[in-house]
Amino acid sequence: MKSATALAVTLLGFHLADASPRNRTSVASHKGLTKEKPAVACQGTDFRPLSAGQWIDAASPGWNAGNTLDATPTEGSWNNPPLQGSTLDYVKAAGYKSVRIPVTYVEHFVGGSPDWKINATWLQRVSDVVDMATSRGLFVITNIHHDSSNWADVTKPGANQTQIQEKFYAAWLQIGKTLACKPASVALEPINEAPGNTDQDADNLNKMNALFLKALADSGGYNAQRVVTLSGPGMGADKTHWFKRPANMTNPWAFQFHFYSPYDFVFGAWGKTVWGSDSDKAAVLAEISSVRNNFTDVPILLGEFDASQLNAEPAARWKWFDYVVRTCKSLGITTVLWDNGLDNLDRQTGQWRDKIAVDITMAVLRGENNSLADCTTDPSATTQQSSAYIFNKVGSSVTDQTLPFLLNGNKFKSFSVGSTVLNEGQDYTISGSAVTFKKSFLSTYLSPTAEPGTKANVTVAFSSGAPSQVEIVQWDVPTLRSYTSAAKAVPSGDLQIPIVWKGLHRVAAVKITTSAGAYLVDDWTQWLPDLQKGRGTFNSQWNYDQDRIIITRGGLDAVASSGKTTTFMFEFYPRAAGNGNTLNYTLTV
Repeated sequence: MKSATALAVTLLGFHLADASPRNRTSVASHKGLTKEKPAVACQGTDFRPLSAGQWIDAASPGWNAGNTLDATPTEGSWNNPPLQGSTLDYVKAAGYKSVRIPVTYVEHFVGGSPDWKINATWLQRVSDVVDMATSRGLFVITNIHHDSSNWADVTKPGANQTQIQEKFYAAWLQIGKTLACKPASVALEPINEAPGNTDQDADNLNKMNALFLKALADSGGYNAQRVVTLSGPGMGADKTHWFKRPANMTNPWAFQFHFYSPYDFVFGAWGKTVWGSDSDKAAVLAEISSVRNNFTDVPILLGEFDASQLNAEPAARWKWFDYVVRTCKSLGITTVLWDNGLDNLDRQTGQWRDKIAVDITMAVLRGENNSLADCTTDPSATTQQSSAYIFNKVGSSVTDQTLPFLLNGNKFKSFSVGSTVLNEGQDYTISGSAVTFKKSFLSTYLSPTAEPGTKANVTVAFSSGAPSQVEIVQWDVPTLRSYTSAAKAVPSGDLQIPIVWKGLHRVAAVKITTSAGAYLVDDWTQWLPDLQKGRGTFNSQWNYDQDRIIITRGGLDAVASSGKTTTFMFEFYPRAAGNGNTLNYTLTV
């Protein structure tokens, strides 16, 4: 097979280890990519080149249209409908200046080697969505996304590196031609989180970065002047040392990385529901600073970051957002929020599921200090407190409740429920950085016999920065339709167990113990604090939705493999050892 990629790599000064002499050809003799369709020439358009630094500054902050054009087999296949202009209006209204548009091409190739033709309708859809964003004044970056774990995975045993590179070049030549005449506000990113674990993997990925740049140059239009971002394996901070800048690069460029740390807090693993200690902050600072220290003279884009509101306790999440965005701002790094359509923006209503996190981001970028709800930071604590909530258990008398805040140089400004402003002295009192909500005020919503559920949300405004929120919750232990079943009774998919919530509609953590007394997964957690021992991981062994708690396929398979009857202890907020706010579900084998 004659390989355009082998030629491209040779011209760039690289050598393909698996390319035999018969796989090398010349530009003149290869008709599939370089001669069939000439480079695009843009007519009547105004392109004003930007430096990478200018683009990075103007794109701050950004938002990801995740699980949309990157869905497979096509847009709309996952949890979001096709992207609408109204969604971008909501994003812009919230203060975001750019949108990252992940795109997966794996299901849209309609031809094989050497051209690897992409469906023209799909390319037009990508072009239209880019225009949808730029017409609203939003900066754009788009990429090849989940292909990185499919045909473009250089780490797969027996991977044909020559074919991967040929297909990659062909794909970007077509994407480049499609986007060639877009304005300078449109930047390009070669591939998302491409796996790489060895020097050889990194070498192959560095070659793909070079092929990406060659494809842009060959595609014509303004692409040789367009801002690009480049990355190392996986886009993690820990693998930046493997990145090598392509030789003779002329495009203005920035480095891109992604940040989801610490893993246990961000992904709801091993019962980690607290964050914000000095050591927590030091770890975040060290990881982000390591990227800046490796690229001291290069603009940097944090292309994805998030701690999902589905599994992160709110006060801890707000602290994390404030610290991550503030750290990035201090280091000149632009942040782009990951949003899969479940975590942040409700794309149908335009409501942000955690508007405070958005407001925190915007306040940081305005240079303001945020006052934050305080919460437990010690993972060894057996009772976890949070100023994001006031809890009252069914059957308990209502009392005054004192909540600490981190004012960070600000002052309390006002407290309100909806349009009703609370009265200091009557509804609450202030002492330093703590506020006490009076029994008389709380009794409006809470009592020993009140129905469980969220009763009200108090908005706390400060002299500067984002507001905070206190959710007033009456709680009791939820109930299930059933409490046991046979693991083999679920031959495929997840086990979905109907639940009647009696308080917050969320699970804090799940402890998974076999009848032999062993922890089903991650038995090393026996060395963790009590509220983390034996806990599983959100989405790996457990999940939940509006009406059900869920034991995932992974959890079911682990039980079957163990051959032991296993108990899943679901824990809810408020979270404290021995408070009884748990439910046991038993799987027999």
